[in-house]
Amino acid sequence: MKMERLPLFPLGVVLYPGERLPLHIFEPRYQDLVRNCLARDMPFGIVLAEEGRLARVGSTARITRILARYADGRIDILVTGEERFRIVQLYSDQPYLTAEVERIVEPFEAPQPALRERLITQHMRLLELVGQTVRPTLYQDVRYLSYVVAANAGLTLKQQQEVLELLTENERLAYLVAHLERLLPQVEQMEAMRRRIQSNGHFPHKPSS
Repeated sequence: MKMERLPLFPLGVVLYPGERLPLHIFEPRYQDLVRNCLARDMPFGIVLAEEGRLARVGSTARITRILARYADGRIDILVTGEERFRIVQLYSDQPYLTAEVERIVEPFEAPQPALRERLITQHMRLLELVGQTVRPTLYQDVRYLSYVVAANAGLTLKQQQEVLELLTENERLAYLVAHLERLLPQVEQMEAMRRRIQSNGHFPHKPSS
C-alpha cells in the first residue's frame, strides 16, 4: 500500500467523500496549512478530534473555493471531501500535525437495490418529519448514497465516524437503515406530541381567589 505525507486539520466534525464544508481559518498555523496547500495544489486531511482523541480514519479535503480573506490573515474557504485515509504515523515537526497515511481503497460492490430504496424512503420520511424540504433529486446521480444520507440523518459524531470507517457501501447502507429504523419512531412520537400541544387552543384559567 502506497504511503504519503499529509497535513492534518483535526476538527470536531466528520467529513465524507463528496461532502462540501465551509471553514473559517483563524489560527496562524492553519493559515500556513491553507497557504501551503493552495501553493502546491494539494489536499489536507480532516480527522475527527473529540475529547482529546484523534480518529485514525479521515477524509482528504480539497480547497475548492476561497470565500473571503481578511486583513489579519484569517480566511474563509470551502472544501470538498475526496478520499478516505488511515493514519499510519503522526508527526509534530511542523506548526501543524502531519501524518503518514494510506488511502483506503474501497472494493467494488454493487449497492443492493432493496437497501438503497429502503434508505431513501426512510430518509425522506425523516426530513418530512423535521420540516425540511424533501428533494428526490438529492439521491440521484450520487456515487455513494450512504455519505449523502449520513451527513443529515441524526447521527452522533461517534456514529458518523463509524459510518466513515465501514469499508463498503452496502455495509454503510445497512448501518443507516438500522439507525433510521430506531430513530424514526422516536421522531414520529415527538412530532405527534408537538401537534397535540399546538392543537390545544386554551389552557385552564387559574381560579380567582
